[in-house]
Amino acid sequence: MRFTTKNLVVLALLSAIAAAVTFVFNLSLIPAAPFLTYDPKDVFIVLGGFLFGPLAVILMSATVSFIEMLIISKDGFIGMAANMLSTCTFACTAVLIYRTRKNVLSAAIGLTIGCVASTCVMLLWNFLIVPLYMQIPDMTIEQTREHVKNNMLIPVFLPFNLIKGGINAVLLIIVYKPLMLVFAKAKLN
Repeated sequence: MRFTTKNLVVLALLSAIAAAVTFVFNLSLIPAAPFLTYDPKDVFIVLGGFLFGPLAVILMSATVSFIEMLIISKDGFIGMAANMLSTCTFACTAVLIYRTRKNVLSAAIGLTIGCVASTCVMLLWNFLIVPLYMQIPDMTIEQTREHVKNNMLIPVFLPFNLIKGGINAVLLIIVYKPLMLVFAKAKLN
């Protein structure tokens, strides 16, 4: 990624849009876990990655996750780290595959693999990290970990991450062609 003024302005604009949609479209997808919310910020972060590469994904993800932590999240740095991990896994995977052949098929393949990769990484994250800060009365960390493993990983975290990644992938495929044409006319890709 070249840090030209034009590129930085586009990244800042995509980051601002990603942050804005995080506040406006924050939806609970799993009734059993209202604390897990979907927002379409990853769509704009992946677009930045399609244009400028994986470094752009990392910078945008850090920026948007930090803003989200300051304004709406109650999970502090752990929530910020989870957001960054989820977004970077999804987006960087998609971008790296997309960059091998920049077309809608490689974008779709990258997004699908990114969705699966992000889901796997977040299952591991939720198994290892959630018990450290989830407070269940009269349970040790190991008992909480067992509770998360038995009652939350498959019925809650798995479908949430697959649905979240699936929605983002579908949205990206829908906007891919029109936006890539706009980006090409603006000499961004």
